[in-house]
Amino acid sequence: MNTAAPDDTLLCAWIDGELPPERRAEVEAWLREHPDDAARVRAWSADARSLRSALDPVLDEAVPTALTQTVWRKAPVVLPDFAWRRWAAALALFVLGGAVGAGAMWRVQGSASTHTVLASSGGWVQRAAVAHSVYVPEVRHPVEVKAQEEHLSRWLTRRLDVPVKLFDLREQGFELVGGRLLPDASGPSAQLMYQAITPPGAASAAAKPERVTVYLRKPDDTTPAGFRFERQGELGLFYWVEGKSANSGPTGYALVGALPREKLLALAEAIYRQEPSRP
Repeated sequence: MNTAAPDDTLLCAWIDGELPPERRAEVEAWLREHPDDAARVRAWSADARSLRSALDPVLDEAVPTALTQTVWRKAPVVLPDFAWRRWAAALALFVLGGAVGAGAMWRVQGSASTHTVLASSGGWVQRAAVAHSVYVPEVRHPVEVKAQEEHLSRWLTRRLDVPVKLFDLREQGFELVGGRLLPDASGPSAQLMYQAITPPGAASAAAKPERVTVYLRKPDDTTPAGFRFERQGELGLFYWVEGKSANSGPTGYALVGALPREKLLALAEAIYRQEPSRP
């Protein structure tokens, strides 16, 4: 038996039932001996089942002509925001057979594989979680540059070489604290920090503020678009890669916070709608 640890691509193929019997048996034996990884894979599988349950009815509807043309021509298409998310999710499930990591905010990228996204993103997503844990508890110096300083967006955009937008999350109950420059594996990355808006006359200033962070980086040009959620202890993480557009190159995003999944998803969707690449 091959004792090497299976990578995320192989584990996703196992979940999707794409492995030959002998290889599948090897993966199952390895998972029995590694309960932590088995739990992680079970969580992926649960996500896939949940998505299929929610989106299977959409698969019975006719695919819009414009979206079909996009898949075959690999050309951009303009659809209403709600329609784009709906059909991108349905098409992803149809093409990939419910592959783990399918999300309602995928941009269709022809042959781009979710497995590749998961296999290539783990390092920077972990760095996003660590950076969140380090800086969120800070009281006096949580950020390097405060939100009120007008050069924050220009500075981070110049250093990362990707457009960095200061997202407006006030409708979701969070306001920008500021941001900072961080190191990434192959260059700079950035962190934007947001804090829950405290209504006038509410809890005392001594209370621990509720914060989320947005980690941004410039991925390799070959990194396909994708969208995924995972939980690390009390932290939830939504992370995705926005592919190349006419306005900018690819950008990696990781939203981190100790919040319920539904609340984080609302924040992630608000960020997605405001991304610089959105038409």
